[in-house]
Amino acid sequence: MIVRETQTPAYWQELAVDDRDLDYLYGLFLEDDNRPRTSDDLTLALMRSRCEREEALLKRELAKGTPFQPKESYEVGEQVVFPALGYALGSVVGVRPGCNPKYGDFEVIQVRFEGEEETKEFASKLGYPHKLNRGEEELLEGEGLLAPIELYDQYGSDVQRELLERLQLSGDFVSFRGEWLLKGLLAEVHEGHLNIAEAMLDVKGMSLPAQELLRELDLPTEIAPAAQVFSLNYALVQDERFDDVGNDDQSLWFLRRLEPPEIVYLPPRLHYTPEPYDRASLGGELLRWEMEIDDEMKELAVPSEEDVREPQTSESPSSRSGRGSVEPSNEEISSATIVLNYPHRRVGTIPLTSKTESLFPKGHTERMMIALIDGRTGEQMPGWVVPQHKYVYGLKGWYEKYDIPVGAYIKLERTGDPLTIVVDYLPCRKKREWIRVATVAEGRLAFAMQMRAIACEYDELMVLGEDDPAEIGSLWMRAEEDGKPISEVMCEVFPELAKLNPQGTVHVKTLYSAINMGKRCPPGPILAGLAKMACFLAVGDGYWIYDQEAL
Repeated sequence: MIVRETQTPAYWQELAVDDRDLDYLYGLFLEDDNRPRTSDDLTLALMRSRCEREEALLKRELAKGTPFQPKESYEVGEQVVFPALGYALGSVVGVRPGCNPKYGDFEVIQVRFEGEEETKEFASKLGYPHKLNRGEEELLEGEGLLAPIELYDQYGSDVQRELLERLQLSGDFVSFRGEWLLKGLLAEVHEGHLNIAEAMLDVKGMSLPAQELLRELDLPTEIAPAAQVFSLNYALVQDERFDDVGNDDQSLWFLRRLEPPEIVYLPPRLHYTPEPYDRASLGGELLRWEMEIDDEMKELAVPSEEDVREPQTSESPSSRSGRGSVEPSNEEISSATIVLNYPHRRVGTIPLTSKTESLFPKGHTERMMIALIDGRTGEQMPGWVVPQHKYVYGLKGWYEKYDIPVGAYIKLERTGDPLTIVVDYLPCRKKREWIRVATVAEGRLAFAMQMRAIACEYDELMVLGEDDPAEIGSLWMRAEEDGKPISEVMCEVFPELAKLNPQGTVHVKTLYSAINMGKRCPPGPILAGLAKMACFLAVGDGYWIYDQEAL
């Protein structure tokens, strides 16, 4: 059997895509369906073409003459192909008797190869077994050869990288979302078509796929439907009026001018400026509280020393304390319940955390438009997933409608449509409760216990109210402008919370919730501050006291 170059790793790892490869792919697109093809499809097709090209070359080379086999006899003037010498073609110019008692009677043929003056001699008519005694069919047999799909599995990533670079340099191919089409096969999508698409999106007020928009565009019917969809998608992505807000499974189009600014720019109240902290100071209990709080900015906190692996916990959620395990983000779940913190309540967002992110669609676009369903009424609300900044926007009006407090339990539930999520609170009989209420006094956050009417379940450790949101907003803005460190904020807020408890204790979750009214901060730096600063003393079960003298 002949060793094929295409069966070796070096062949594919060092492959240079040439014009012949592009011509082959060009022809592939001109087949009857004229459909777009993925990068994977094109890579596999190229590798299959290279294997077929090598097989055809082998057959052509062997067809030029008689394949050399030591057992056969040859005549002067006969053309002989030598597979072991790279399919070199030679002409027999002489035959003489062989002389070696070990092999018995045989002949020696003298062969002159093209472009060479000297002849070379080879044994022939040899009765002794020899590994070169293989006919054409045996030489071409494919036993043990890897099929193109198997070669693709092993070397496809190397080939695809090279292929995509070459396709991008070529002016004949265009791409959209990992699919490719010949530029000449694009349907003409002119300004009038795009204006109609804009009007449709304006009237609908919701995102639409290209298939829906095509119904009003009247593109030529002789162009294949798949090519029409690709052509419109390609035209829309070139026009700044349109934004692809779909997920990984489908492109959905919306108008940029209709998008709320909170999804284009990170809302200031959600912005976190990382502060270095000593993560090694967090023991098992503090890490457990950090995991339970489950802040979406947790991984943006900057540790100043070697990180500590977070332990797993198997606790189940309780109805009021909120203490519970955090589902891994890669585990597909049907629902999740979170505790609403102040920044998200104020902006009207839901955090994408290890508890919630698996419920929402995955995508590589800057934002994805989804439908949020009011679990109380079934009303549909437009929602926006912003993966880069790890939040979902669209609940500001819903929070205000039901007067949802900071610390409330919010339940999210998956539906049969990956772009539709049910959002609900846990209702209870409305009654007046004593909760911590924030005010501003002497340029700082102050807290007092006040009666407030609440009609939903909440985490008693994190629930908060406020008297004047605008005043607290101004305080937050001043803190941002001054760049006040988290340690200073902790020393201001902790005593205010401690005075509300006869024992002077403050729970870590309460401290986190209160600090985030005046400064956005994940739990890591706060917990590290508790562990490192001498003025804070642990008294157990997540509670701490403040020692002014130690400070």
